[in-house]
Amino acid sequence: MQLLTDNLLDYQHNGKILSISDVVFPDKPEQLPPRNMPRRSFETAAGKAAFFHALAHIEFVAIYLAWDIIYRFRDLPIEFYQQWLRIADEEAQHFSLIRNHLLSLGIDYGDLPAHSGLWTHAVETCDDVLDRLAIIPRFMEARGLDVTPVMIDKLDSMSDKHGVEILTRIYQDEIGHVECGSYWFKLIAAQRGLDSEQLYKNIIAKHFKSKPKGPFNREVRIIAGFTTHEIDWLEEGIYE
Repeated sequence: MQLLTDNLLDYQHNGKILSISDVVFPDKPEQLPPRNMPRRSFETAAGKAAFFHALAHIEFVAIYLAWDIIYRFRDLPIEFYQQWLRIADEEAQHFSLIRNHLLSLGIDYGDLPAHSGLWTHAVETCDDVLDRLAIIPRFMEARGLDVTPVMIDKLDSMSDKHGVEILTRIYQDEIGHVECGSYWFKLIAAQRGLDSEQLYKNIIAKHFKSKPKGPFNREVRIIAGFTTHEIDWLEEGIYE
């Protein structure tokens, strides 16, 4: 880990930052806008496979996201890069777990289309690490803290023990990922002389037409670094 971090910091000091438009994804899966994704019932075998395929794609893109935040944003403390190297490794582990489960369901990653929304947010936040931290870990990943427990219960009711184990592992790791995002968001905001709570509201309002719908997992969000004021603001459901 230390050797990898040292090499990365040397490259950051000397290397040119390429445009995020130069990032290349595999030919499969076909990536579609979220509105064009086919809808399938979770109650069917095909719907369950589609759910895990969508989850595999999220984790696959999350690997890209972790490496991109390391690559794109320079001159931050070494601990920042070490933490995101760990996150990149955990996202890769998540992807492998889900892909193996997909194979047991009779399909592989890339057999179905996937939505392009998550990487679109990476493109939109490529110019400022605070925007990236607010939107990816503190908005998109934080939604997983709200909805994953419901999905775990659903899989448990379907007697999918392996699926429950996978989602439980991902859920536990994602708490740490969001917490890491919260820590660096607050620290960098403070270093710039900005109020992190107000900045978070401003960034969310800038990138989204509406707030996410609850319910919100307040207890876990607080563990992951959200303040009660931030959660109260999200629960209001309208922008100020």
